[in-house]
Amino acid sequence: MRASERLGGRLPFFVIGAPRHFAGHGRRVEEIGAPEEAARVGARALPVLPIEIPGEAVPGEPNPAQAHGIVDAITRGAAMAIEGKASALCTLPIHKKALMDGAGFGFPGHTEFLAHLGGVDRVVMMLASDMLKVVPATIHIPLKDVPGALTRALLSDTIRITARALDRDFGIENARIAVAGMNPHAGEGGAIGREEIETIRPVVDSLRAEGLAVSGPHSGDTLFHAAARARYDVAVTMYHDQALIPIKTLDFAGGVNVTLGLPFIRTSPDHGTAMDIAGRGLADPTSFIAALEMAADMAATRGRVDAG
Repeated sequence: MRASERLGGRLPFFVIGAPRHFAGHGRRVEEIGAPEEAARVGARALPVLPIEIPGEAVPGEPNPAQAHGIVDAITRGAAMAIEGKASALCTLPIHKKALMDGAGFGFPGHTEFLAHLGGVDRVVMMLASDMLKVVPATIHIPLKDVPGALTRALLSDTIRITARALDRDFGIENARIAVAGMNPHAGEGGAIGREEIETIRPVVDSLRAEGLAVSGPHSGDTLFHAAARARYDVAVTMYHDQALIPIKTLDFAGGVNVTLGLPFIRTSPDHGTAMDIAGRGLADPTSFIAALEMAADMAATRGRVDAG
């Protein structure tokens, strides 16, 4: 609601959900019958495309009985984006356990479910802000499993999907892609690990020979200071924290989670459900607003690229 108040219709968006769940939180709620009504309604109220979700919304208390409705909201949003009825899908954080308990939700999270809905096998997570764009090649796995999961095929696919998305959705042709090493000091020539020699460098050399502007492997501890960031458009890292620590340090409130490789545009705030402050008026809408703005910019860029 605070995001809707700040935007005030400047960037038309609508919510899919039960209208009564949004009432009484600072801004008037108005039901819409179709996505195109959002632009008209947004200046005076929060537009909500209604679906049935049983029970009341109690801040900070996930309700498994509402899980089917939440899954339905995500499914409908993706369908509208795929069909072109909406320019993009911006998802809000979900409580995975409540969805599993109430709806048998069989996906690790939003991203895998959206890949399923989009009919694709491989997607890439990018965290982006005006200060930095980062892509982890492996995501939610234990650190001890990273060496086994990091294959040449995985890394090559990740870099290719990233390069295509930066061109199509961000207007960055032949994007400069910096690839991090996995070990301290990028392995020091094999003295601190051989992943750089056996996996990462062969992929970098192969993609560079194809014409991609790829460099690395770079030492992770020198990849994110200001002078280094000026030399690339996106950094591909080997594991979750290697990517997320730098961007959350540089721009915690303004970071946006972008899913690359889907047949539609999807962004999300780069934070979780924050149950500890739910309903207390303390949530910072900055990342959500940034996610909406980035989705709109990506849709505009994709439209220009596809038209050209």
